[in-house]
Amino acid sequence: MPSPQVLQPVLKMKVDELFLNWLSDPATQSLLKDYLDVIKSGQHVDLNSKDSPDKRSLGFNENNNVASQKNLAEKKPAPLSIASSPLSASTLPSRSSSNTRVAGPNGRVLRRSVSTKKAQVRTEEPVTTALSESIPKFYFPQGRPRANLNIDNLISKIEKIFSQFPNERATIEDMGQVAKACECPLYWKVPLFCSAGGDRTGFVSVHKFVAMWRKTLQTCHDDASKFVHLLAKPGCNYLEQDDFIPFLQDVVNSHAGLAFLKEAPDFHSRYITTVIQRIFYNVNRSWTGKISCSELRKSNFLQNVALLEQEEDVNQLTEFFSYEHFYVIYCKFWELDTDHDLYIDQKDLARHNDQAMSHKMIERIFSGTVTRDRRVYKEGRLSYADFVWFLISEEDKKTDTSIEYWFRCMDLDGDGVLSMYELEYFYDEQCLKLESMAIEPLPFEDCLCQMLDLVKPEVEGKITLRDLKRCKLSHVFFDTFFNIEKYLEHEQKDPFSVIREVEADGQEVSDWEKYAAEEYDILVAEEAANDQCNDVNTTDF
Repeated sequence: MPSPQVLQPVLKMKVDELFLNWLSDPATQSLLKDYLDVIKSGQHVDLNSKDSPDKRSLGFNENNNVASQKNLAEKKPAPLSIASSPLSASTLPSRSSSNTRVAGPNGRVLRRSVSTKKAQVRTEEPVTTALSESIPKFYFPQGRPRANLNIDNLISKIEKIFSQFPNERATIEDMGQVAKACECPLYWKVPLFCSAGGDRTGFVSVHKFVAMWRKTLQTCHDDASKFVHLLAKPGCNYLEQDDFIPFLQDVVNSHAGLAFLKEAPDFHSRYITTVIQRIFYNVNRSWTGKISCSELRKSNFLQNVALLEQEEDVNQLTEFFSYEHFYVIYCKFWELDTDHDLYIDQKDLARHNDQAMSHKMIERIFSGTVTRDRRVYKEGRLSYADFVWFLISEEDKKTDTSIEYWFRCMDLDGDGVLSMYELEYFYDEQCLKLESMAIEPLPFEDCLCQMLDLVKPEVEGKITLRDLKRCKLSHVFFDTFFNIEKYLEHEQKDPFSVIREVEADGQEVSDWEKYAAEEYDILVAEEAANDQCNDVNTTDF
């Protein structure tokens, strides 16, 4: 006879429920225990024999979890009988393919076995390890634990350092030695000091510090997780902008390359603001305003922090800490901020780079699509912090962050795709500017063909963020639609020079670094000329 059909899910659940009901009955368990003792003794159980424990017979069949109507009605186990009996109360699981059908509760048809095989003693098989247990752990949000880390040895080194201080208490001036004992970069000293409560008392005791650092070592297993743990607010596993202020203030106060700033305390907050914005610009790839351990791990920020100890000239650390870069950004903002209230409006921003930026794009920037300060949209004012993002994105449109910045601005409907009507919206103003300069603009259809050939979008007629990141000429694309000066510069370039730029991608010096270096030289030269003029005027008097 062919094997029975597989039970339907709903029916199987009911049958399983009935089987468990029978199996949990005390009389059933007692009967099974007697038969189990017989099997363990090595004897065969003859189901046809009347000489069985408690003088009851046990029927073995090969269908799982089937109970008779009588057993359901009485809700107690009946003696197990030979499988051929039509009044079998229930059955134990087995593997017979020979079975018949009988009427069950409510007239439902049930299958039961007619097998009369003897129960055989089963040999125990070794239990195989579960698959989930054999897969090694691969997710370490707090870093992969070090197998050879001896925490007690590290703690003893720290205690030895503290023993050199009066009353075993360390001040902020002593934390450099403590940081080195903790095997941390020098400029982790303030995060370590504050995390142990030193910012509240002005010192940190050995007991407090050891307790704090031991807990950190036990829960955080790499530099990124430790740094976040030290700087973050209690209960947070991410860093916000204000979390960096004590750390950066210590850099300003103690780094040899910034010693001249001691005489200009007003510039401390401006420099710190600039560095914080550059940190979030490069590290916070999710645009959440919260730097996670994962983002910090993927960036090179901690490597730059370690280099602060070795590099006396902060201008060599161009990605985050360069004072020259800060000077260029702040001077550019100062030129636009005529009332010097550290805010600029749309008219002020329009004057940047001789009004090269289109008004439609400036409106998009002030719409709040790429700014963190909500007052930008409500009050129509752009803060210095948001200007840092604007200037870096404007002068280097090849980085992932700048591409995201301008894509957000051009995506008017926020659907994640630059459609043809959005491109035409921005290009119309470019055409008007070209006509005012007595230059005949390229028709939009022709411009569109050029841009589609440039970007080569995966979906015809729709340009996505992924398309622009894959394209090596994203800066040409963006300048075509909202920066008239750079658009004309690209048009006048030799086509072969553009190809060479693409082939030289991955160059060590970025467009932003080139711009900052050139502008800094210009600003220094202008300042020197002004000083010379002032000296001449003073001599005349």
